[in-house]
Amino acid sequence: MARAKPHSFLARRLTRHDVALDLGTANTLMFTAGEGIVLNQPSVVCFERRASAGETKATVAAVGAEAKELLGRTPANLETVRPLSHGVIADFSAAEHMMRRFAAMAQPSSRLGRLGRFGRRASFTVCVPEGATHVERRAIREAAFAAGAARVSFIDESLASALGAGLPVDEATGSMIVDIGGGTTEVGILALGGVVCSGSVRVGGDQFDRAIVDHVRALYDVVLGEQTAEHVKKTIGSALHGEPVERARATGRSLADGLPRTIELTSEDIADALAAPLRAVIGVVRRVIETAPPELVTDIAGNGIVLTGGGALLGRLDQCLAAELGVAVRVADEPLTCAVRGAGAAAAYAGEHGYAAAE
Repeated sequence: MARAKPHSFLARRLTRHDVALDLGTANTLMFTAGEGIVLNQPSVVCFERRASAGETKATVAAVGAEAKELLGRTPANLETVRPLSHGVIADFSAAEHMMRRFAAMAQPSSRLGRLGRFGRRASFTVCVPEGATHVERRAIREAAFAAGAARVSFIDESLASALGAGLPVDEATGSMIVDIGGGTTEVGILALGGVVCSGSVRVGGDQFDRAIVDHVRALYDVVLGEQTAEHVKKTIGSALHGEPVERARATGRSLADGLPRTIELTSEDIADALAAPLRAVIGVVRRVIETAPPELVTDIAGNGIVLTGGGALLGRLDQCLAAELGVAVRVADEPLTCAVRGAGAAAAYAGEHGYAAAE
């Protein structure tokens, strides 16, 4: 007797894949069924350039965490590159090299690569931003093929994040997700297995870091490195003013004399610095709610909003959004990995039921 198909849209739109990939501006994550997250590395690659026979040749010197440590510290023969910008590939060659290395790093404990555990090339499900163009999607697909994929399919970032956060996306009740990544914030309202309303803004963790650098420069005449700004954000970062006030020391270059200078920053300083980028995040969330059907708005008022992505870890961000929007807001469990876990769960579910999907 023929097996009845479940109503889930996942079974209609996805097929079995070996690898889920969240190719982010700040971090790249890989997930395989049965093994979970097999790779979580900064999206950074460092090239070494050498002159040979009148030509300059570039070879990969480091990727991931090792390459990130070199940002702002490289000599003339080394170039550190972040291949992705605002969630899409900005430097195809660098992205291809980075993904090849990441696949090799993950291979010992996964099914990746041409000579993977089962002697075959893997299939990839890749998270993509809602606003990614056809050209940007093609660049991601080609980079995945270059890394050893036999097949590439896409899943919307908001949908993957909602699945990873455990939201009931297949139900008629509306769910709302706000995914704050390194370069973009993706907002989606989901119901009956699809994205009903969505929006995005090119503001994320990287813009938070730059806002801190700009604010400290204006306030103290000191230039911080972006890694120092990121460390301060993670240590005492806050989206709101209020007690207790936390403090951290940071060292940068004085604009007055060019010498090192150490200053003490507070969580109040960081809240001031982040006010402008947070207004952009709040603005896109408001716009998406305004375009939603009234029934779904009622659901969101009752169920609240869920935050995912690395930016969700900013202190008091949930309180800030709740105060601005008048809706309960909570941070998902393990928000940084929601998207890749959701993509992996979706692919595994469809594979178990044996349904094919459009790529």
